Amino acid sequence: MEPQRRRSGDQPAGEPTTYAAVGATQAADLLAYPPAGFRPIERRVRIGHGAERFEAASLAVLSWQVQLRSGMTVDVESRPDAEQTGYRPVGFDEEGAAVEPAALERSEVEYGPDGSELLVAGETVRLGIPFLLWRVGARARVVYVIDEPSIRGFAYGTLAGHPESGEEAFLVEQQEDGSVWFVVRAFSRGATRFYRLVGPVLRITQWVYTRRYLRALLGPNEETGTGKDVVRA
Repeated sequence: MEPQRRRSGDQPAGEPTTYAAVGATQAADLLAYPPAGFRPIERRVRIGHGAERFEAASLAVLSWQVQLRSGMTVDVESRPDAEQTGYRPVGFDEEGAAVEPAALERSEVEYGPDGSELLVAGETVRLGIPFLLWRVGARARVVYVIDEPSIRGFAYGTLAGHPESGEEAFLVEQQEDGSVWFVVRAFSRGATRFYRLVGPVLRITQWVYTRRYLRALLGPNEETGTGKDVVRA
């Protein structure tokens, strides 16, 4: 069966993330100075060249295709309407200093070339992550979306029920030479005492899925702008 993106009933919009440093994956010094108690990572891979490649990869990232192509399911639990407000976390400058306070702002629905809705800040999802013979449910919320001329992407933060606590960002960057790069940045730790005790297993699992993420935009499907089907319940 193809990985699916589904839509289910609403969840509480004010539910907090399971960590305090919302937006910290934007900090330039994340690897040197991660939030206390968290383990940071950054991985990047070149995925092509030119404006068309940048646009196609960006749309794939912003429609959950990285997760879907990595074998997960994406169940959308709630999503702000165009008339509702969304959450914008703290903004950071290139040196990692906070320069923009958290705020509520309007969210607008955008669509990909196939007519599917792109994700928005405030969207809450349940990821179904294959692990051995099971599929682990991991709830998360999109905490920010970046839409700039040379960088697009988003980050999600963990919610109660996720085995890890932390944040993960998925970014597509176009350099001055035209090269296009896919970047994964994250900081995390086990969400509970049990998961912290099995930390080595979580780290191996994260390593496996980070490799899958980096391969997700390398295949021929991305060159033609196609991907996994999005199914809505």
